[in-house]
Amino acid sequence: MEKMPITKEGFEKLKKELDNIKNVAIPENIRDIEVARSHGDLSENAEYSAAKERQSFLHGKSQELENNLASCNIINLTGIVSDKVVFGSYVTIADIDSDSGEEIKYQLVGPFESDINLNKISVTSPIGRALIGKSIDSEIIVKTPGGTRKFQITDISFE
Repeated sequence: MEKMPITKEGFEKLKKELDNIKNVAIPENIRDIEVARSHGDLSENAEYSAAKERQSFLHGKSQELENNLASCNIINLTGIVSDKVVFGSYVTIADIDSDSGEEIKYQLVGPFESDINLNKISVTSPIGRALIGKSIDSEIIVKTPGGTRKFQITDISFE
């Protein structure tokens, strides 16, 4: 099994999610099944069917999280100093192709904690792979679903 890099914060978030499923969501679901079962005929009981479906989802999600946690390699980000883009670094890139020269700042994280809404991109994503090892003023070319895009690295930090 290939080890996936993850920050300590990302690992703790996964553990917390698993703990919530095991200690809150699954016990609630068991109670829901018991209540639905007490309503009688299970063949026409929509509450029972929904609770059983939720049970299947929760057990699947629990297994997925356990597998993800088992394949994590926690990377300590304290004290990292580099003039190149590395795991955990914050990278500001400018869109060279657009007239506005719009800049966006991303943090490079592992695949289990990437979240585009929080500007956290995976080191295994096309942009993440293109950024790793590059320095300020480097240009990168990324193939995206919308076509090939060109960016320039304007800043690297370790907030």
